[in-house]
Amino acid sequence: MTDSSAVRVGVRQLFDAESSTFSYLVWEPDSREALLVDPVREQVERDLKLVEELGLRLMGVIDTHVHADHVTGAGLLRDRCGCRTMSGVGGAPCVDRALADGDVIRLGNASLHVLETRGHTDDSISGVGPNFVFTGDALLVRGCGRTDFQNGDAGALYDAITAKLFTLAPETIVYPGHDYRGHTQSTIAEERVHNTRFAGKTRDAFVTLMGELTLPRPKLLDAAVPANRACGRERQDADA
Repeated sequence: MTDSSAVRVGVRQLFDAESSTFSYLVWEPDSREALLVDPVREQVERDLKLVEELGLRLMGVIDTHVHADHVTGAGLLRDRCGCRTMSGVGGAPCVDRALADGDVIRLGNASLHVLETRGHTDDSISGVGPNFVFTGDALLVRGCGRTDFQNGDAGALYDAITAKLFTLAPETIVYPGHDYRGHTQSTIAEERVHNTRFAGKTRDAFVTLMGELTLPRPKLLDAAVPANRACGRERQDADA
């Protein structure tokens, strides 16, 4: 959203315990227009109930990238309430709007600004609000997304984090796409200093570090990626 302190924006963080995924409901209070960021398919009913309880109108759904650990609720939400689906360029081909660096998503008097933050995947984006940023899996609290599948690129991720996200205002709240250690948010200032993947590391050192990680293959990789490229709907339904 815009950088004006006069613009009020509501943010509600939601959690899916099965995949350790954070979803975010964000809205502009005057217009009551809302977006959902990274919705989980199994949580669609919960999310729609909250939208109704808060008296909001869900205008759009954003996936920060094609997820490998859960199936998005984007397609179901579009079917249920007619909202627009959005993701980064090169992501799900079924979305209504592909988002690129510098694009703006408007909600009433507010607007969310898009940054391409590729590296975890080749379609990863972040969304910048007046005092916060949704970082998806690019920047996590004291960590970052892995880069060993879905056309990941450690060098590109280092560039995106250090040249784009770390240049935001220090007090900017970081809302990550996942957490596995009990954190819910951070700030850009904290991550510059305390994120051991980046603090004090050169680009080459970071690339070497990421190449030496030995991480298990995501359990849902083979099922989630094709489903998410169909906006979370069954393939035959998505093509209908």
